[in-house]
Parts: sequence; C-alpha cells; structure tokens
Amino acid sequence: MTTPTRPERDTSDAGLDAVVSERRQLMSLAYRLLGSVAEAEDAVQETYARWYAMTQRERDAVASPGAWLTTVAGRVCLDVLRSARARRERYVGEWIPEPVPGRADWIGGRPGPAASAAPGDPADRITLDESVGMAFLVVLESMTPAQRVALILHDVFGYPFAEIAEITGRTPAACRELASAARRRVRAAAPPASPADRQADLVREFKRAWEARDIGALLGLLDPAATFTADGGGLVVTTLRPIEGGDRIARYVLGLASRITPEVTLAESTVNGRPGLIVRRAGQVTGVYAFEVADGRITHIWAVRNPEKLRTWTDA
Repeated sequence: MTTPTRPERDTSDAGLDAVVSERRQLMSLAYRLLGSVAEAEDAVQETYARWYAMTQRERDAVASPGAWLTTVAGRVCLDVLRSARARRERYVGEWIPEPVPGRADWIGGRPGPAASAAPGDPADRITLDESVGMAFLVVLESMTPAQRVALILHDVFGYPFAEIAEITGRTPAACRELASAARRRVRAAAPPASPADRQADLVREFKRAWEARDIGALLGLLDPAATFTADGGGLVVTTLRPIEGGDRIARYVLGLASRITPEVTLAESTVNGRPGLIVRRAGQVTGVYAFEVADGRITHIWAVRNPEKLRTWTDA
C-alpha cells in the first residue's frame, strides 16, 4: 500500500505572509483617511483585490509588497475622498467620523519604514495616538483630499514625500506644502490635548451631572463657548445643527436626560483612544459621545447616534 505524500506548502507566492500581515497597517491608514470603518474595510479589500489581480510574475517583481499595498491603498482612499465630498453634502444633518471603541487595536497602526529617518522638527509630527482622536479626525474633514493624504502618510506613518508624490500625482515639493498647510489647520483648529486622566475625570463628572440633572454642575464643566455636534444621519431624531454655548448645551443635555429610563444607561468608555461615554438602551449601544477638553473644561462634544456608525460597538 502506498503512503500518500503530504502536500507541500504552496510557495508560489513567497510574500503571502507579508502581504496578509499588512492588513492591520492598511486598516489603520484607511480609517484615518476616510473616517469610516466600513469605507476603510472596502478600501483595504479593493487594495488586496488589485494585488491578486496581478500575475504571479508581476507580484514576484514587487520588491516591497507592504510599500506597494500602502501606495495602492492611498490611491484608493484618495479616490473615495474625492467622491465622498458630494455624498456628504447630501447627508442629513452633521457628518461626524465613525467612532471606534478601545478594543479596535488596529487603530494604533505602526509607523512607516521611513519614520525614523523623516526630516523636520519632531514637534511637527503627529503621534499615532493623537491622529485617531475625534478632534483630529474632524479637522481632517476640512482639508482637501490631497492635504489629508499628505499629512497622514508623512506626519503619522512616516512616509517620505517622494513616495507620497506617487500616490497624489504631484511633486514631492508640492506634497511637502500640502502637509505643511494641513498641519497649520490642525494647529489652528484644536488646542493641545489634555492629559487622558484629566479628561476622564471631567467625563465622569459630566456623566454624574447628566444623570443627576444638575444644570449647575453641567455649566461648571462646560466651557462657555463649547459646541455640541450630533450625527443621526437622518435615521434617528437628533439636533441637525451644532449647538453653541455652554448654557444652551446644558439645557439640551437636560432635555435628553428626561429620556433616561431604567433600560437606558450611560457608561464611561474609551472612544477613539480618549475617555468618552456610551449610551445603551436595553443593552444595545445607541449613542457614542466623544469629548474635547481644554483648560480644565469641556470645549466640544460629538454625539454619534447614526446606527450605521455604531456597528463596531455591538460587542464593545
């Protein structure tokens, strides 16, 4: 009786493991560029589809599969960003980037291969932690697609402008200017992030004041010029325009508190790497609140209630 031989591992794609291992990096990049987990997943899937659409000879000729995948993912995201502007103009109410829970470890990403050699003042670089914060993602929405790609790839992932130029179709010098202009927007729009422990304290106090319906405590926590922005996507009832002013926000929040019943709970949670709150109704997450804190007070609250943006929170 002949003993069947054990099939050998297919080595036709020598870079298979390396290619598959890039998924976390690609998701991390695509999420920051697009502000949507669903769109990021689609972009990564399209990137892999293009890789496997090549012949084996073409894949073998790629010196660095990781760099190739990042370049293609950047181009795919750039195309999505260009088409997203028109779609978001038709969006019902305010559009807020999709929040992600702390368990989504892929948001941490990892610096690109040139991170350690990237020139320039380190103070100009944006850390991975900062780049996933809601305040930063919201600022990105005000940028052109090319500015966004240049800033994220260079300042967050450490890619040189020569490689970014291949993605954007511009010169390295033009990409350097794009990143510089984007960086100025970030500096002008948002104050330095407060320590996480201080933000956690303020969020905890806000939760208690909200549950107690204590308007005085809420006013003490909110900056007089604070802003509250909600995103329901036209699928749930919420304010369609930003609410400005601590007093108005406090009164609006008190109105929401009247809807808190035994089946509705508030809980502290990590939202995009920073302390935030989640609202559950009968165990189902129905709202995620992200906060911006400066000088010991809450300056901005982003409330995401669009159920299509809360799918990643189902098991959070």
